[in-house]
Amino acid sequence: MIPPPIASARRGAGPLRVAIIHYWLVTMRGGERVVERLLHLFPDADIFTHVYDPLAVSDIIRARPVKTSFIQKLPGARRHYQKYLPLMPMALEEFDLRGYDLVISSESGPAKGVIAAPDALHLCYVHSPMRYLWDHYHDYRDAAGLVNRLAMPWLFHRLRTWDTASAARVDTFVANSEFIAKRIERAWRRPSTIVYPPVATSLFHKADVIEPHYLWVGQMTPYKRADLAVDAFNALGLPLLMVGTGEMADALRKRAGPTIRIVPRMSFADLKQAYATSRALIFTPEEDFGIVPVEVMASGRPVLAYARGGALSTVRAGVSGLFFAEQTVESLIEGVEAMERFLPEFDPDAAMAHAERFAPERFDRGIRDAIAACW
Repeated sequence: MIPPPIASARRGAGPLRVAIIHYWLVTMRGGERVVERLLHLFPDADIFTHVYDPLAVSDIIRARPVKTSFIQKLPGARRHYQKYLPLMPMALEEFDLRGYDLVISSESGPAKGVIAAPDALHLCYVHSPMRYLWDHYHDYRDAAGLVNRLAMPWLFHRLRTWDTASAARVDTFVANSEFIAKRIERAWRRPSTIVYPPVATSLFHKADVIEPHYLWVGQMTPYKRADLAVDAFNALGLPLLMVGTGEMADALRKRAGPTIRIVPRMSFADLKQAYATSRALIFTPEEDFGIVPVEVMASGRPVLAYARGGALSTVRAGVSGLFFAEQTVESLIEGVEAMERFLPEFDPDAAMAHAERFAPERFDRGIRDAIAACW
């Protein structure tokens, strides 16, 4: 069924054929939750992706036809798909999208470079321009092995040229935050509409009893800056529960003092309980958006976030949390001390009401309006 605002604005008649392009479907994170919600809007859509692992995605995605690129058949593609990045521009251009009226690309890895039919509308929902090509290039290069480090300058220069050129194939861009809208303008020189990602706020509830510990949740990779939380809470001597896995997990476990507990993962039920009962969430990375802070606010708890990136769109200072200014241990310690002073006046209901700005229905309305504005 065509959503009413689109049906009324769309040129022509007949059933709307929709293609959703997602970079890869090998896990369930924020980008894949956006795909799920797009399928709520367009339940008959077909999905195109580079690599697909049916066992790693939700029933909602698995229920739709998923067409993969030739990369799916290459050795080790499901685990090492990012190593095939140089082939992805060609793979995208090989997708046959003739007959589709609406193409929605979900961009973080390469997805927007498909070639849509001349009379189709191509909307690109941007989680982030590819970080390894733009903002975080030098971080990725420094962390690469010798061979990759030598090849990256030549290869990534060519990929940036394609990435910029392929932006011209998109009719309208939608950014997931003000932070990403600025990055779209900087990388591709294109304006964008802002539609926040859908967060299932109705799944979360506040608790009657709050535990004494703070909470950190995320992948323990360098840019997430879990090390800041460990060092700050070692110095403060306050209890901290950390949930996550990643390349830094073993080192952080050895570095953590007696007040810090690190667990690799939790069930969704246990994680919801941790959200609702923790003193506050410590959010150390510079993220494009950041769904975890919204889930915590929807659970009636505040967030202490680094004052950069998508957190500036999600956290309302003095209502749903506070910010710390720099990614340093000293700045985070100052932020925790400020949070201790703020907690007696914190209103859980105000934080929960603020989190409703990011409910799925808001996403639906934003996507419908963005499409209707082009037709």
